Amino acid sequence: MSAWLGDLALVTAALFAGAAVYVNIAEQPARLALDAQALLTEWQPSYDRGKIMQASLALVSCLLGVAVFFGTRDWRWLVGAGLIFAPWPWTLIIIAPTNRKLQATAPVDATEHTRTIIKHWGRLHAVRSALGVLAVAAYLWALN
Repeated sequence: MSAWLGDLALVTAALFAGAAVYVNIAEQPARLALDAQALLTEWQPSYDRGKIMQASLALVSCLLGVAVFFGTRDWRWLVGAGLIFAPWPWTLIIIAPTNRKLQATAPVDATEHTRTIIKHWGRLHAVRSALGVLAVAAYLWALN
């Protein structure tokens, strides 16, 4: 049973990492080509939809990694679980003030300063991407 749960922990972490990396290498550059109002108009619903999916994947993967640790006593599963959970506090403590600024701005009020904030958000989000990739690497390590 632990092997199956470990595979599922890996898959959910990989889905998280893939989605996060996609945002940084495809979605963020594409939206930055828009004017400030369209940029914010795209960012707001995209963030709202993405946070639900990514938060769920990270939580499920973390819980699965912890469950596999208890089944195997292999500490590497805890490393993976910790890495995939780390985007939660990173988002809630570090990214949340930026998110609140962007969510509180009406698209008609967006300016070039809004673009600067969204560029900053992209750099903060890249940490989430890196944590996801590291979690996948840790789970792969634990599987071997």
